Amino acid sequence: MTDRHCPRSEIQTTCEICARRHSVETKLSSLATPCWRAASSPASTSTSESSKPSESEGALASLVSAAILVSPFLFWGTSMVAMKGTLEHTTPYFVAFARLAPAGALVVAYALSQGRKIPEGAAAWGAVSLFALIDAAMFQGFLANGLTKTSAGLGSVIIDSQPLTVAVLASVFFGEELGAIGVLGLLVGVAGLLLLEVPAEALGEAVSGGGLAALLPRQEALGAGLDDLMGGGLLESGEFNMLLAAQSMAVGTVMVRWVGKFADPVMATGWHMLLGSLPMLYLALTGEQGGWDAAVAGLTPGDLAALAYVAVFGGAVGYGVFFWEANRGNLTRLSSLTFLTPMFAAGFGYSVLGETLTASQLAGAAVTLAAVVLVNSGSDDAAADFETLKSRSNGMIG
Repeated sequence: MTDRHCPRSEIQTTCEICARRHSVETKLSSLATPCWRAASSPASTSTSESSKPSESEGALASLVSAAILVSPFLFWGTSMVAMKGTLEHTTPYFVAFARLAPAGALVVAYALSQGRKIPEGAAAWGAVSLFALIDAAMFQGFLANGLTKTSAGLGSVIIDSQPLTVAVLASVFFGEELGAIGVLGLLVGVAGLLLLEVPAEALGEAVSGGGLAALLPRQEALGAGLDDLMGGGLLESGEFNMLLAAQSMAVGTVMVRWVGKFADPVMATGWHMLLGSLPMLYLALTGEQGGWDAAVAGLTPGDLAALAYVAVFGGAVGYGVFFWEANRGNLTRLSSLTFLTPMFAAGFGYSVLGETLTASQLAGAAVTLAAVVLVNSGSDDAAADFETLKSRSNGMIG
């Protein structure tokens, strides 16, 4: 019989008390643990509880950042459809003004609410003004004018192929290297645009021997022959307007980094739209037949709603996010996402307007997605660049 006063007896009693206390604490802890966590093993309970929320939050943040990155191209694609319908009841320069002015005001108001600085000094305002002339006034003016005259599809292919120009300019001015796979991706993207936006009949005629002429509008549609175009009527061609619009935006995309050296990029984006709207307002008042009355008399409530969408989402949100990214990320890879614009436009037309999608358009969508993947895998650091773009998208709203 063991003496209860011996040290060994005291140690045994203490251990029994600790064991009972641990058992009670474990039961109380299990009562407070949700059933979905209780299913895990006791040894891994604390680890899984701490890791599951962080993993889900990380996945959600990544998804939101990716959605922000792609959002400008969604808004631009749907805005093209909205603008095309509104132009039937108003003038192109009024549409350009209605898109730029409210969008610029919204972006400037947002920038002020975030404590961002207004451009200061002649150098800053000079850079913003040049940015406004090229990217806002010229791009929106040529785009709106081209939408009223372009042939079915080809004009949109031209405007959405501006990543080709961005790739060249980014290589020259910033030393961006795309690689053979990336270059192939750009060319594949143009092929996808042709399938998406050019009528199948015209493509078939071009392939069967008609060449590029099969893709161009007929003389009666242009109202002028080749001689008239070369003699000074080229600006009457919708396709040529779209080409000028594409080059204007490509230059603007590359310019934003230079502008960012003089002014806050978000504030510069807002002010460049406000300043760029002024030439459009002048042309809407004086440069088109009928002036302001012709611009607003035929507008319907549906047109006003469409213009509001174009200004808020196709303007303020779309350009605000795009130029924020362009000021920091890889320009060529960001611009390559422009290939997604006609996909969103076609999807919008199918789901909302009841338009049909042909086999060639579906094939074009697949080719376009492949092109974006190729461009964004054109070098070893492509994944890192894409993650950087996503993290900066997340930082913009943080």
